[in-house]
Amino acid sequence: MASGHKKKVFLKVIILGDSGVGKTSLMNRYVKDKFSHQYKATIGADFQSKDIEVDGRTVTLQTWDTAGQERFQSLGVAFYRGADACILVYDVTDAKTFDSLDTWMEEFLIQASPRNQDTFPFVVLGNKSDMSESDRQVPAAKAQAWCSKHKIPHFETSAKTADNVELAFLTVARNALEQQTESEPIFIPDSIDLNAEQKTEAKSTGCC
Repeated sequence: MASGHKKKVFLKVIILGDSGVGKTSLMNRYVKDKFSHQYKATIGADFQSKDIEVDGRTVTLQTWDTAGQERFQSLGVAFYRGADACILVYDVTDAKTFDSLDTWMEEFLIQASPRNQDTFPFVVLGNKSDMSESDRQVPAAKAQAWCSKHKIPHFETSAKTADNVELAFLTVARNALEQQTESEPIFIPDSIDLNAEQKTEAKSTGCC
């Protein structure tokens, strides 16, 4: 195998959703394979990286965990810019967090302004699937219908038991890689002289 010729790919993934749905827990379960029962609200944003293999390609997945509180949403532009994929998370035991998915998706598209808005790789995770059915407020069929409408993959996950977490993040990475492949090649000039046109106009008008 010509592993020495593999090119490492960097992917930036944003995790969004209401406060308390388990965004940090999902990231910690995936990156560190750890879970804590203690809840601690994320302040601003944090990120963790993990190197993985996706279909023979070496990928560094940088996962950004952003605060779900309204007062931190204004931080969006700096954190969302350059994202290759977005994970939308809701809590299967809290219907309000599912209803917020439209807002979070719209917020992301506004703040990140990806050029491929219609096909940008989103993935939806219904977290806390380990909870009892009596606690469930969001039927899997309802979530699946919403995702089908938006053509977004959907998984029910549990950061506590790790159920579907690995598969969900692998799907995120694979879909993001497909988008990168479709958009290649992109050629960027070494330098652009923004003043060149102004200089030309100045000479033609005789301006000193």
